[in-house]
Amino acid sequence: MTTGRADDAVEDDLIEIDDGHEPDDLEDADGAEYDDAEDDSEFDGDSEFDGGGDLDDADDDEIDFCVALYREDGEPAGVALEPDLANDFEELLSQLQRIPGDAGALGLVSLDSEVLIAVRVRGPRHVQVFVSDVYYVDTWPIVRDAVEFLGLDPASDDLPEDGPIGDLNMFADLGLSEMDVEAACLDDDDVTSEDLAARIAKAARSEAVFRQAVDDYWDVEDEE
Repeated sequence: MTTGRADDAVEDDLIEIDDGHEPDDLEDADGAEYDDAEDDSEFDGDSEFDGGGDLDDADDDEIDFCVALYREDGEPAGVALEPDLANDFEELLSQLQRIPGDAGALGLVSLDSEVLIAVRVRGPRHVQVFVSDVYYVDTWPIVRDAVEFLGLDPASDDLPEDGPIGDLNMFADLGLSEMDVEAACLDDDDVTSEDLAARIAKAARSEAVFRQAVDDYWDVEDEE
């Protein structure tokens, strides 16, 4: 079990993914190699975002946590990420790609107990993105940038007014179906974005390291 700040877990080169491990732990369910042609989304490191336009960054009081989960030598690991990444979607992707996980990494950003942004990176070009409530697209830059990454226009009348969007099936191999995720976002008013993140971590068999990573995030914040 590994926890700590991201700087201690990051390597200089992008991570090459080894998919020869057991499924259901932040890995592909069938253990197959990833085919770039079948990726849900592609990230080439040169994507441009508008930085949320004229939206104000989430401040320290609004950021519940910014953490990443992965597996190292088959064991669950978690790391607290820098608070700035909660306002910088492109840099969040870049940092997740550098985490030395057995099969990529899962970034979780919770804002004001209202919205969870989850980014799952497996290999340099396989990226899945989930936003628990698109209602906040005009509130925080990272939500708007995530929506744009999904190929959606934040200003479009076709964009839903609220509710989850993105790759709701990205946790299916962990035991959380698309219906489970949607129900948690829509059907239970008592489920906060922190609660949803904890459910995802539990499904990934990473609950303990998730909670430690959140504690580490706030320990550093309090010191600063």
